[in-house]
Amino acid sequence: MRFEQISSTPDVCIVGLGLMGGSLALALKEAGWRGRVTAVSRNPRTLAAAESGRAIDRGFTDLAAGVADAGMIVLATPVRTLLRQLPEVGRHARDGAVVLDMGSTKAEICAALADLPQGLEPVGGHPMCGKESAGFEAADANLYRGKMFVLCPLARTTAAALRSAHALVDAVGAHPLVLDPAAHDRAVAAISHLPYALAVALVNAVAAADDPLAWTLAASGFRDTSRVAASDVDMMLDVLLSNRQNVMDWLQAYARQLASLYAALSEQDEAALRRQLAAAQERRAPLNAG
Repeated sequence: MRFEQISSTPDVCIVGLGLMGGSLALALKEAGWRGRVTAVSRNPRTLAAAESGRAIDRGFTDLAAGVADAGMIVLATPVRTLLRQLPEVGRHARDGAVVLDMGSTKAEICAALADLPQGLEPVGGHPMCGKESAGFEAADANLYRGKMFVLCPLARTTAAALRSAHALVDAVGAHPLVLDPAAHDRAVAAISHLPYALAVALVNAVAAADDPLAWTLAASGFRDTSRVAASDVDMMLDVLLSNRQNVMDWLQAYARQLASLYAALSEQDEAALRRQLAAAQERRAPLNAG
């Protein structure tokens, strides 16, 4: 679907102008989104920078004022902040407004979206992209281009609301994928939240060894493996806690793999070690072509 094909292109209010929200604003403007693009941020300097950079048409520091006239409201704040904001959005958004979130976990958020007033049109969402850099200054109009953008319609989501969400995804150059919230959370815990937890453990393990030489010698292998440990702490804390059980399940699965590697090394079982290394190499190889 091309976004020009929907009956009207709504005014969009983006709540949160960090990396994700700022990039969305820039991408919509670059795509020629015909509705107004406004934003809500607690930081007046961020709003001023977004307005002067033509990322938004108008900025608000007050959530109620910002969402009042929008035809589509996109929540681009950390998960627990988003959950706190939803009731206020519900009180002040106009009837018929589409409410789309971009939170990294979906089950808890979609349950909260379902509690919005019946006049509103909720759709869960999660763009599968990001950077370690945070803030509007890191925003990039091409952040979403070519990336998967998960949509989680609720039982109450109308066909028109889902079309509007698809239109926004299409406008920023992403590929929509409709998923059940629980299936999303299980899969994303494996390929996003677990790697973050492991990167944190890796950095902390090396730091605890208190060996300055390790940091002096750290090169591409360590930097690539530990890269996501540099992610925004508040955002990732919300992600881990809101998807706690899935992350714990994957941590246990990973611990079993570590134990198996440890046993092979301890026993100098070259055949077992080779099997594990070769299996990982074979399974990882297709990703190199992506």
